[in-house]
Amino acid sequence: MLKRIKILIIVGARPNFIKVAPLFEEFKKHKKIEPILVHTGQHYDYEMSKVFFQELEIPKPNYNLNIGSGMHGEQTGRIMMAIEKVYIKENPDLVVAVGDVNSALAGALVATKLHIPVAHIEAGNRMFNMKMPEEINRVLVDRISNLNFCVTKSSVGNLAKEGIKRGVYFTGDTMLDAFLHLSASVKKNEKIIT
Repeated sequence: MLKRIKILIIVGARPNFIKVAPLFEEFKKHKKIEPILVHTGQHYDYEMSKVFFQELEIPKPNYNLNIGSGMHGEQTGRIMMAIEKVYIKENPDLVVAVGDVNSALAGALVATKLHIPVAHIEAGNRMFNMKMPEEINRVLVDRISNLNFCVTKSSVGNLAKEGIKRGVYFTGDTMLDAFLHLSASVKKNEKIIT
């Protein structure tokens, strides 16, 4: 019997939820993949969290860390402390960090220190402003990831300029994939109603 590949996906904020919806649609096609969804709770109220899971048909998270708000260092530290326990328990084959939020940075750092490979979705995006917390997160997550999945060819170029050339893939935008999927559903439902 073939071993299932355990992929742990970290989400924490609204944009992450949208970006991972197409991944879960794809995972359904592959019986060898065992997805584990960890919601850090960085965004936690109904309008900023649960509604996205419902509307995009994302599975209920296997873990909700309920971290909530806080200063950058405090929030990142609390996520790191909580997610390390999940990694040790689950022993994933791959950790997927999404976007540029504190959840992505915390998850990627802990995985790297535990020698778990990291994939970064939305790698190489740059605003070229290191005063933005998200820019710091982007740069650091890209640097420590084994696989960097880029939304645009310019993102691939940004990574190359920074010396990151191995494990870099131009994959397109999962947020666009989610939009197209949702648009098709809306059009289908409109036809049923009319």
